[in-house]
Amino acid sequence: MSFGLVVSYPHIERKKFMLRKLLGLAPKLESDGSYSPSAIALKLATSDTSDYKEVVYSPVSDPKRKVLVLATEQKNMEMGNGKLFSTGNHPVETLVPMLHLRNAGYEFEIATPSGKPAVIEMWAFPHKDEHVNSIYSEYKKQLENPTSLDSLVANGLSAGDYAAVFVPGGHGAMLGLPDDQSVGSVLKWAHDNDLFTISICHGPAAFLATCTSDSEFLYQGYKMAVFPDSVDAQSPMIGYLPGKMPWGLSNKLKGLGVLLANNKADTTVCRDRLLITGASPLAADALGKLAVETLTSSHT
Repeated sequence: MSFGLVVSYPHIERKKFMLRKLLGLAPKLESDGSYSPSAIALKLATSDTSDYKEVVYSPVSDPKRKVLVLATEQKNMEMGNGKLFSTGNHPVETLVPMLHLRNAGYEFEIATPSGKPAVIEMWAFPHKDEHVNSIYSEYKKQLENPTSLDSLVANGLSAGDYAAVFVPGGHGAMLGLPDDQSVGSVLKWAHDNDLFTISICHGPAAFLATCTSDSEFLYQGYKMAVFPDSVDAQSPMIGYLPGKMPWGLSNKLKGLGVLLANNKADTTVCRDRLLITGASPLAADALGKLAVETLTSSHT
């Protein structure tokens, strides 16, 4: 007979943790109490280099050459078990698309909601990639001292200065951005002014900011590439995440009428109207190329 009681045996849990640690499956405890991915997860899901392939583009001549980068300033995601995942903006998903855009002559204005530093998932940084290192060094000061998105919105944005809005990926995009009023205002402003919006992986979480009590979801009926919830659900098994996700992004978007272009964390990229998206870090290079091709062709 079962009375629905759940009995915990701390000594067994400790032994399980020690075994996972011995096998390289235990997430790494950081100094602030958060967890970064396990040694095995880092070997499987990250690399010392990116898949960036340099392309020589004809420099863009259009005066609208600025790309507004909406980055998260939050680091720690609380998982379903209460543990904190050390996250932020994924370096490959942020910097590889920027490499392509920069090489085509586009410039960047990096913003976070309140102007606090943009957080980079340094545990995922491809340290042996000279191209990624180069652009990171070039924009490091701006990442550490970004523009306040709240101030930008309050002062008014000029559509004549911008070519696109870019929301990088990383689980950190699910923190703060989805319910930020200024993020929603900027995305609606871009849409209303026929500016492209580019995003990758978990970045489309920011799109939820357009869904408010007095307005429908801006991207209802759009097709987009997004990191699948099914992959996130498997991640704790190898210690990539320290627990189950607090909520699922792809299912949330699907429930709002989004058509998902992918069901794997792969190289899928997708363009639907003025929206350009990529599925995962593996799509960063292809997304950058598609973004440049789309932006430059729209101004010829």
